[in-house]
Amino acid sequence: MHKIDMDLIEMTMDVMKYTIDRISSTQHKIGKPKKAEELKGLVGDTITPKGVGGEYAFKMWKKHLAKANVPIDHPRHLAFVPASPTRAAIMFDLITSASSIHGAYWMEGAGGIFCENEAMEWIVSLTGLPKGAFGVFTSGGTAANLSAIVTAREYWRSLNEQNKVEKGLVITSVGAHSSIKAMAKVADVDILLVDTEDVMYGTALQETINNLTAHQRRRLFAIVATGGTTNAGIIDDLEGIARVCEAENLWFHVDAAYGGGALVADSVRPLFKGIERADSITIDPHKWMFSPYDCGAVIYKEPELAKRAHSQEGSYLDIFKDEGAHGFNPTDYQIQLTRRVRGLPLWFSLATHGTDRYKEAVERGLELAQIAGDIIEKMPHVELVRAPSLSCVLYRRIGWKPEDYTHWTYENHKKGFALVTPTKWKTGDTFETVSRFCFINPDTTEGDIKAILNSMK
Repeated sequence: MHKIDMDLIEMTMDVMKYTIDRISSTQHKIGKPKKAEELKGLVGDTITPKGVGGEYAFKMWKKHLAKANVPIDHPRHLAFVPASPTRAAIMFDLITSASSIHGAYWMEGAGGIFCENEAMEWIVSLTGLPKGAFGVFTSGGTAANLSAIVTAREYWRSLNEQNKVEKGLVITSVGAHSSIKAMAKVADVDILLVDTEDVMYGTALQETINNLTAHQRRRLFAIVATGGTTNAGIIDDLEGIARVCEAENLWFHVDAAYGGGALVADSVRPLFKGIERADSITIDPHKWMFSPYDCGAVIYKEPELAKRAHSQEGSYLDIFKDEGAHGFNPTDYQIQLTRRVRGLPLWFSLATHGTDRYKEAVERGLELAQIAGDIIEKMPHVELVRAPSLSCVLYRRIGWKPEDYTHWTYENHKKGFALVTPTKWKTGDTFETVSRFCFINPDTTEGDIKAILNSMK
């Protein structure tokens, strides 16, 4: 199966044609999931002792399986945090896979890692972190947040012997991404939530710290702020939180997985004031930097602290530390040893289009949120829950119950029209089911927004 024959050449041509069609197409169907039993009935057994053949497997993919997916770059996919990779980035994702580069160590992947580092330098420059700050590409925000939390925990443990036997404590807000809570479990640290889904202010954080027991305060080692919440695009009081962290000698991590792309936009860059004082930052290029999945990033003010926490040891790895193999080793700065050069498609897209185009595309997402807000305010059957923030818009259909939102979501999806999902927003002590837009794709139009809102009548 590793030999080259005519069947392989023909299959390669088929795959390239499919790829060209997908990249050059301007209209995609939104797709909808099917139950596993239904898909099994359509394609039959595909993994067999003798194989079904590439031609049959590819035919099943195109005819049935591809249609059971929702393309993240569909202009009416406005749920969760969608994505819209550039065509240049998609093309180079194919090159990345075909090149078979192991991106853990410079010795094996110098060319690819060099390109990743060129892209990373640009991302780091957006944050305003001091000279010496740098980062690596990860599989996404979850891996980036975990890498940062582990780095912070290991640094805290290094400060004194007592910390090595204590279970660490992290403070974040109710509005923080789910991965913060999940990764605290993985890192075996406790987490305390400031009770706000809106902006977490430095004053509220300080009050929370003041109310800790003496033992809790000894265990507290990190604060996680959010630079654009997933639910509503809210940016915490980064400058106020930075002041608290500096005064209390705490690690300051900013999860800007979604919102970090907006650092390129002049119109909202001032809202991130204080991020340049962070010890670590998470940004997902596969969200608002138009890179394909999966591509996250973690950035450190002092990368050497991450290296102490994550560098792996083993006799089979010694050669990578040798002077003859000297270079930047991404695996030393995050949790993964094996890694593809997932930053390569971003590098190619940046090199192709230039950073000004990125700025224009992000500004368009911000503009679409404001346009949606204006449209909602003029329609009698819907109303804003809060003013748009970054590219997120929360709104309610007046008179609807939670089940109405769910039914509406499924009906639109079933028709292949749009994917817009409900969420919950906390007001006081109650949670209200509302609808939500998140704009990433600059190809989304005002007409798309109006059509989706009209479908709620």
